[in-house]
Amino acid sequence: MKDWNPRIIPGGRRFRRGTRWNPIPGAGRRKGWRLSAGEIRLMVFGGVMAGLAFAIVDRPEQTSGAAAPIALTGGGDAVRVSPAAVRVIDGDTFGYRGMRVRVADIDTPETEGRCAYETRLAALATRRMRGLLAEGPFELRRLPNGRDEDRYGRKLRIVTRGGRSLGDQLVAEGLARTWTGRREPWC
Repeated sequence: MKDWNPRIIPGGRRFRRGTRWNPIPGAGRRKGWRLSAGEIRLMVFGGVMAGLAFAIVDRPEQTSGAAAPIALTGGGDAVRVSPAAVRVIDGDTFGYRGMRVRVADIDTPETEGRCAYETRLAALATRRMRGLLAEGPFELRRLPNGRDEDRYGRKLRIVTRGGRSLGDQLVAEGLARTWTGRREPWC
């Protein structure tokens, strides 16, 4: 009777050692995981759903199968952009078909500002940039100096509509400054 557990549970029943209800640590188990077919199906289904969610949430600005990154990095001077393909991040940065674009001719306050004034101005600049880009198609123009990206990997472009820079419009409204090559404090 040594394979019976001497402990008796309420009701007078005894359990055999090594069973599902009273396991002996390490008894009857191989090294590694043993998954049932249901657990495997659940994991595969979860992986597929996570992949779909990533594709939908991570790239909401993709509306067609066109290869936009090639257009942004190609040899052309300007790229015409539909406002439906844009997601504004802050006053001088927006997403376009999986890429981040930095408006190169302006500097706007940071959304996580050093003071309340900078934070409020950043919210106004972001809202205004969202409105300007939503008004209709616009062009992304390369910088005349040939610089393509900033140190964060964002594409540097001048955003224009009808030959006028949208960055200059933000500067005229007092929501941005002309870019001088370095950040200046807003507080």
